[in-house]
Amino acid sequence: MAKINMRKMEENQSGTIAAIKVKGELGRRIRDMGIVPGTKVTVAGRAPLFDPVALKVMGFTLTLRNNEADFIEVEVE
Repeated sequence: MAKINMRKMEENQSGTIAAIKVKGELGRRIRDMGIVPGTKVTVAGRAPLFDPVALKVMGFTLTLRNNEADFIEVEVE
C-alpha cells in the first residue's frame, strides 16, 4: 500500500488514515471530527475549484479544506 497526502486523492478513491501530521488546535480539531489513524475514508467529491473536499467517514459526509487535508497521510490500495 502506498502512503499519500489526502489532498492528492482522486474522487471515489478510498484509503485508511495512516497519520495526522499536525499538533495543537488544528490537530485536535481534525481528530475530534473522527479523522484518526486506522479510520477508512473515501473521497466523495470536490468543489468546482477543488476546495473543499468531501469525505465519507464512518457513515457520514465531512468536508475539509485543502490546507487541513495537507496534514493527513492516507494509505491507499
